[in-house]
Amino acid sequence: MTLLAPRTASARTRPNPEIADWVDDIARLTTPDEVVWVDGSTAEWDRLTKEMVAQGTLIRLNPEWRPNSFLARSDPADVARVEDRTFICSVDPDDAGPTNNWRAPSIMRLELSELFSRSMRGRTMYVIPFSMGPVGGDLSQFGVQITDSPYVVASMALMTRVGDDALQAMTPGTPWVPALHSLGVPLIDDDGVRHDDSPWPHNETKYICHFPETREIWSFGSGYGGNALLGKKCFALRIASVMARDEGWMAEHMLIVRVTSPEKKVFHLAAAFPSACGKTNLAMLAPTIPGWKVETIGDDIAWMRPGPDGRLRAINPERGFFGVAPGTGPSTNPTATQTIWGNTIFTNVALRDDGDVWWEGLTDSPPAHATDWEGNDWTPASGTRAAHPNGRFTVTADQCPSIADEWNSPDGVVIDAILFGGRRPSTVPLVSQARSWQQGVFMGATMASETTAAATGEVGRLRHDPFAMLPFAGYNMADYFAHWIAMGELLGDKAPQIFSVNWFRTDADGRFIWPGFSENARVIEWIVGRLEGDLAARATPIGGLPLAHELNLEGLSVGVDEIQAIIDLDKPAWQREAAAIAEYFGTFDETRFPAELRRELDRLTRDLGPDVTPS
Repeated sequence: MTLLAPRTASARTRPNPEIADWVDDIARLTTPDEVVWVDGSTAEWDRLTKEMVAQGTLIRLNPEWRPNSFLARSDPADVARVEDRTFICSVDPDDAGPTNNWRAPSIMRLELSELFSRSMRGRTMYVIPFSMGPVGGDLSQFGVQITDSPYVVASMALMTRVGDDALQAMTPGTPWVPALHSLGVPLIDDDGVRHDDSPWPHNETKYICHFPETREIWSFGSGYGGNALLGKKCFALRIASVMARDEGWMAEHMLIVRVTSPEKKVFHLAAAFPSACGKTNLAMLAPTIPGWKVETIGDDIAWMRPGPDGRLRAINPERGFFGVAPGTGPSTNPTATQTIWGNTIFTNVALRDDGDVWWEGLTDSPPAHATDWEGNDWTPASGTRAAHPNGRFTVTADQCPSIADEWNSPDGVVIDAILFGGRRPSTVPLVSQARSWQQGVFMGATMASETTAAATGEVGRLRHDPFAMLPFAGYNMADYFAHWIAMGELLGDKAPQIFSVNWFRTDADGRFIWPGFSENARVIEWIVGRLEGDLAARATPIGGLPLAHELNLEGLSVGVDEIQAIIDLDKPAWQREAAAIAEYFGTFDETRFPAELRRELDRLTRDLGPDVTPS
């Protein structure tokens, strides 16, 4: 690692004058003790992790159980994304739209400049050149993150392609996104007195701000996850979605998988799921049906652009996984469990007495004693969770045993189908196929999860999360819908087929009807059959539905009547759904909302017929 005083980096480490000038400007603003240009080497990783162990930020895990791995415990006030402190700072507030928090960029810059002023006193300022996607790939993009958090540096090294290769590729004239981050906790006060650091410094004041016109990110106060790892949601979705709109491509909150049939035919699927809807399980699916193989290309984000042949090609712009640990175990996601065998940073999970990690769902039986995510003694009788519900693991994707060879291809993969899914105990069938791109966009725009009595005291209220992008679209959601419509026009007859899936239908007792997890491969098999034209579908107002005898149900302990119930059209429920969608569409500006989606709603309402349900 090269230690440099501000403004004294060598020509080798500063090939782009724009980057050098920006780094100098930020160093003058934040006044760190020193500036480090991150090179991405193993020696750098070792040095940083040793320093964080000495500081108390990391706990080194038992190498016999989890080699080269660490546990971090964040402050309890800094454990997740802070959506209420996340802003789109567009010049026109209407460009942010009703689903985003907006602040005027000129006012926000003044406020942030005051917060960042001298915010790194006594600390090291790290400069992280990084590439989202393989360095130099046509679908990739560059960024430079400045941070005063070594935890962020180590995590970014796992999540992106950081270091000298990315920096050298950012020659003058190459576009790059400046991403500024500070914990907001200087170690030297206004009187010049140096104070001891804490294991997890953060500031009560937090801002995560995006400037779409200038492609900038400013993040202050938080050291955790998507608030601080600015290549992830901030760049790869909020800023990239604006870039994609302007340049004719797509930045989506989607996994990507490669599916190989028993006949060795290969298909690539992209799928959007909100949180707690089976996204990681599908990304790392281990099929139970013979002859089928599913390989992982990405678990969270897809960048998609029309290729030379006019077909949509996708890359996973990330290098690693930032997965939710609780609920991940050998029975629910064996692939993810095998991926985190070592070289992993765990955050806010429990520590076993033997020096390994544990969380709810990792094993059938909990340990007799552990140290919980806050550092307290814990036993199964404690009455509290050992791991925080948002506890995480950070690990490189190439450790995943199901990783596809193409995951790192700069050319990406051709997408054959796009899947949308929510968590719906009723109404939405197990799987349906859109009859057109426009109906598929309608499916994505109306994605929702259904509330339960346990959660809210109100059953059946819809919580909409269109395209699983509600917190992540960097501009007006109505314009985002319109961009999807425009992409369909651009792709024409080469556009991927679109499907809706729902693993979460329940019976009258609240029991899941579909077994889910690895058995979801049976739904993927039907989707592939539709792509090949080998299987039929019943035409309905909500799309094509499967015939029960064409679903592979061999070996499942699910009754025929139950299967029929979750693949049929529930007409009264869909009449109520259409009314709820009309109300939801009414929350958007009429002048910006795509007429194509209103026509799809009108068609759905007409085809369902009049509501004759007794009041």
